[in-house]
Amino acid sequence: MDTAALEQLLDDVFDQAVVHHGYTAYMRDYEVVIYATADPRTGVEPACLRYLFRYCVEARCETSVPAEVWRTSLDDRLIDDVSAGGLDGYVWGVKWHCLYPGAKLLPASERTRRWSRSLGLDFHEVLIETNAHRLTLLFSDLQVSELPIGYTPFVAD
Repeated sequence: MDTAALEQLLDDVFDQAVVHHGYTAYMRDYEVVIYATADPRTGVEPACLRYLFRYCVEARCETSVPAEVWRTSLDDRLIDDVSAGGLDGYVWGVKWHCLYPGAKLLPASERTRRWSRSLGLDFHEVLIETNAHRLTLLFSDLQVSELPIGYTPFVAD
């Protein structure tokens, strides 16, 4: 995949809402589902976008919520935005994270070069930062598609 095109796709969703991320049900590709909105005055309708990181050989997820905030965010009532009312702490129950500071393509690394040599495909590494998670994905291709608003990823039985 062309790096300029990849960077543009990542820039297109800066500061939007990540509503889901994880490996697909078939466990090869990694999806990030984004609810994208614009100022209502623009007339641009909201969209639910699936960023499918194909051939994802590595996915790392770590918290970006500081330990002192975690300490005040352990109450299970915070996993539901209704029961969280009036409580101190991070409200996990809003069910989305702000894609800020955003997503960026990282420079080629020994890992991307090794996978490229091994599979005969170009590999890339991307850092996706939200207000609650920091994802690092190592993948070969990115496909973006529009999903129905309210999309829920398939969960295997």
